[in-house]
Amino acid sequence: MEQATYRDLMHRLSEVGAVKKGLARSLPPGLPAGSAAVLGLLSQHGEMTISELTDLLAVDISVTSRHVSYLADHGWLARSPNPADGRSRLLCLTASGRALLAGFSDHMTELLSERLSDWSDDEVRELIRLMAKLHDSVVCPAHTLTHVRS
Repeated sequence: MEQATYRDLMHRLSEVGAVKKGLARSLPPGLPAGSAAVLGLLSQHGEMTISELTDLLAVDISVTSRHVSYLADHGWLARSPNPADGRSRLLCLTASGRALLAGFSDHMTELLSERLSDWSDDEVRELIRLMAKLHDSVVCPAHTLTHVRS
């Protein structure tokens, strides 16, 4: 593939940030986008340590720690001793965290449905498939190389 194609891809990827910011403006007041991402990951993956969460977020642990503290201070996340490792704590959603997540998840789903109303179901599914493939290729390149070789 030509280098110009990859340059165009880089430009389009930079626009993903603008899309995320546009969606973040629809989050409930007082819920930063990064904290919303933490809630979403805990909902999707279940309880985990801050190190596991940091890996999933692909950010510095100090950023994760700030989001965890913010969510815990608002009662949306709980920290409990990790029975497998007394030095760490397990993070999980509280009932109010699950309720908050359900509310803004429904809202975001409705917003995307509205904004993509002129897309076909196949186009939305293709976008989901390609975004997952891009994630796997960039975040897990060894997996991709193995897959390509086979």
